[in-house]
Amino acid sequence: MSNFNSADIAAFKDVWVFCEQRQGVMMPTTFELISEGRKLADELGVELCGILLGDNVDGIAAELGEYGADKVYVYNSPLLKDFTTDAYTKVIVEAVEEIKPEVLLFGASNIGRDLAPRCAARLHTGLCADCTHLDIDMPNYKGFLREASTLPAERIEKLGTVMINREPHPVDRDLKMTRPAFGGHLMATIICPRFRPQMSTVRPGVMQTQPFDEAGAAKVVVEKVTPALTADDIHVEILDIKKSAKKLVDLIGADVVVSVGRGISSDPEKGIALAEELAGALGGVVGASRAVTDEGWLSADHQVGQTGKTVHPRIYVALGISGAIQHVAGMQDSETIIAINKNENAPIFGIASYGIVGDLYKVVPELIKEIKAAKA
Repeated sequence: MSNFNSADIAAFKDVWVFCEQRQGVMMPTTFELISEGRKLADELGVELCGILLGDNVDGIAAELGEYGADKVYVYNSPLLKDFTTDAYTKVIVEAVEEIKPEVLLFGASNIGRDLAPRCAARLHTGLCADCTHLDIDMPNYKGFLREASTLPAERIEKLGTVMINREPHPVDRDLKMTRPAFGGHLMATIICPRFRPQMSTVRPGVMQTQPFDEAGAAKVVVEKVTPALTADDIHVEILDIKKSAKKLVDLIGADVVVSVGRGISSDPEKGIALAEELAGALGGVVGASRAVTDEGWLSADHQVGQTGKTVHPRIYVALGISGAIQHVAGMQDSETIIAINKNENAPIFGIASYGIVGDLYKVVPELIKEIKAAKA
């Protein structure tokens, strides 16, 4: 649109979430983002809106109201049935240019990571990728820093403005987007003070889904929009979709996660076998620290931490994991944490609900035996 200007900050309002669906089923990350978007919209005093693209997807739009959405813009077209970068980018960019949201969130899925940067480039705005924490409200952000950073308290208290073109700029209405940097060894908070919308992709599993509210479905406003889209706008033809037969571990949805760390280095094969047996006895899945996946002992889909997946299981068992901050960030919100480590000073014991100082190769077989006996 000729009158669109991403630098006209005052023209933008509301928080938007790209609501990813596949074959008419909403992705779990969408509900996480709607829940987080509700918090951000409340802090800004604006509406939370979902943007939903597909073919005949009206029926799932109301689900978004159950998790906090005020309004859902639904764009239906046979050309949107299957995801293509060309079609989805065109529809979203034109919607943003017309309605002008101040925040636009995407899940950091394969689709979100493809789509978000293309939209940001066309809209001439910034994008912070793979975020693990979002804030608008400065007191909330400072509280987060006190808990999660090593910044001195006096530095945290002084935060509130940045210099833009040699002028102080208050950041109280800017989205504070925090993500891992330098391979997960640091956390960086990014802002986009000069352009709108403020865009972010958010790692799946890091945001808590708020409780289901059935009444929200009745209150949400569903606005159907006909997209200005033709086959000529799409430069790729999808001939067929074949799903991979490879089964990836579902860490995010697991009720129990048994993770292994560098402590299995003396016999990785045996250590992983013990973890798998313990996970089987508890009805869970096997996770890993970055050290384990870097060594190639387990594939990357098992990795828990800042550069892996964030999990919130009922039980998290850490076998031979020291408790580096990068790993802890991905599992510290587990309901119960059980740590087994030979080093009694390992940091993991500082957050563990229960700790066992001992050789995991001796302790875990005894645990498995006791669990099986209790189930017998």
